[in-house]
Amino acid sequence: MTASPQAPESPATDEAPQIEAPEAKTNEGGMPLVEATHASVQAADTTFADYGVRQEIVDALAGAGITAPFPIQAMTLPVALAGHDIIGQAKTGTGKTLGFGVPLLHRVVAPGEEGYDELPAPGKPQALVVAPTRELAVQVAGDLVMASSLRKVRIVQIYGGRAYEPQIEAINRGVEVVVGTPGRMIDLLEQGHLDLSYVKCVVLDEADEMLDLGFLPDVEKLLARTPASRHTMLFSATMPGPVVAMARRYMTQPTHIRANDPEDSGATVKNIRQIVYRAHALDKVEVLARILQAEGRGLTIVFARTKRTAAKVADDLVDRGFAAASLHGDLGQGAREQALRAFRNGKVDVLVATDVAARGIDVDDVTHVVNYQCPEDEKVYLHRTGRTGRAGNKGTAVTFVDWDDVPRWSLIDKALDLGIPEPVETYSSSPHLFTDLGIPEGTKGRLPRSARTRAGLDAEVLEDLGETGKRTASGGRGRGDGRGEARGDRSRGGDRREGRGEGRGEGGGRSRNRRRRGGEGRPAEGAAASRTRESSEHTDQRERAGSTPQGEGSAPRRRRRRRRSSGSSASGSAATSE
Repeated sequence: MTASPQAPESPATDEAPQIEAPEAKTNEGGMPLVEATHASVQAADTTFADYGVRQEIVDALAGAGITAPFPIQAMTLPVALAGHDIIGQAKTGTGKTLGFGVPLLHRVVAPGEEGYDELPAPGKPQALVVAPTRELAVQVAGDLVMASSLRKVRIVQIYGGRAYEPQIEAINRGVEVVVGTPGRMIDLLEQGHLDLSYVKCVVLDEADEMLDLGFLPDVEKLLARTPASRHTMLFSATMPGPVVAMARRYMTQPTHIRANDPEDSGATVKNIRQIVYRAHALDKVEVLARILQAEGRGLTIVFARTKRTAAKVADDLVDRGFAAASLHGDLGQGAREQALRAFRNGKVDVLVATDVAARGIDVDDVTHVVNYQCPEDEKVYLHRTGRTGRAGNKGTAVTFVDWDDVPRWSLIDKALDLGIPEPVETYSSSPHLFTDLGIPEGTKGRLPRSARTRAGLDAEVLEDLGETGKRTASGGRGRGDGRGEARGDRSRGGDRREGRGEGRGEGGGRSRNRRRRGGEGRPAEGAAASRTRESSEHTDQRERAGSTPQGEGSAPRRRRRRRRSSGSSASGSAATSE
């Protein structure tokens, strides 16, 4: 095993920086390409301190149980710390976040540290991290906060789905590192609140996803507002042509670093076991419920293609006794972060998500990923399955393929060379389902009461992030509240009435029609009085919808008296309010 590579002592002016390698290589765009394995970049017992990283960062990482860098980190650190632009490429789950996070924090000067007062504009952003999704931005910011916990580095998260004012106030108080999504950053930039004129380091995380989501023009707009002399790092699992073209335009003599395992040459991570079933649509939930009772099953992510499917599957699993939560685009940011926190904290162990979460969930102990519907293409498949088998752990990826999705799966299988061109037809009673996944014989589609040990989503606090206006004094909100809050957030033009989504029972968030018919815009504490003033028509509609408002008390008896009354609906309403 060879020693860790050393960065060039001084940047060359006429050629890109090179790292000692057995042979010189270039990528498709003509950039220097350095391919590395664990053995070639990391000596035994190598730590972050060996690369000259600030001691405060080393101690903070050690406090979190992180001492030795992963291969992509070991390759990146010497080059990045020397100030050279980098394109870092490695499979998902291999530690790219700290690969750019440690060099970024190393270059940042925090308040009270030597050189802070000599900065051209103390309190203005010194570093910028751009991520394609809110969830990824939150995860990256969390890792940076952890690595800088022994310093006074101010890290601000900037993304949509929450109020502008707290973000603006945080920027005005002073910030060293800004982490966020392109849309909200551009909004604050154009409003004059965000100043990128003094940024020394820019990181583009998951650049291929930004391409897929159509964010590259926004990213280019952000890069154009930063100094030309900045240090730029681009990290991604794949490197399509447009991303390479952007790198050539906005980076200075970048070095393309690609870390791989010589024993893991496939597109997918070798620690992930790939299982593919051709399943019937009406039997999928039953099959899924049995998979979730497999021996050794820990945290599990179920991916659905649509928001509607994700919500329905999560509700079905909850009805079957599982601690499940949904994560999709119809949820407000508060409800989305509530679901993620509950998942990370173990209060729920099944997260049913759309692809909005495929890039943002970085939980090391996810044991199973289930593609409830066939992914659109091989890139989506890689990013979904990459949620398991992280940090060297083993994982299992199960994919359900509908009959009409078999051609699409064949293309995915061929592109990734999985060797499963024809998924085996599988039902909830198929013997191979139990043997493949270690499901005990006799397992049914409902979780036994003795196994229902998780607290559930309701046990996780739903934070008020400002997207729903002022909180009521009642405090906690349940699962239905988060859903009502989410739908209100879609149409927010400013202040959504606070009572919407509040004061409902457990099932309060499940019927969209119920909220439209009655009770919108009322505070929770005034619900009882408002119900007495409703017309009998609205009341009957609620009954037919199965609504059971909170604080029902004598409400059913009042409805029965109105039906027995021989007067008009108006007189019935008057009699009720007496």
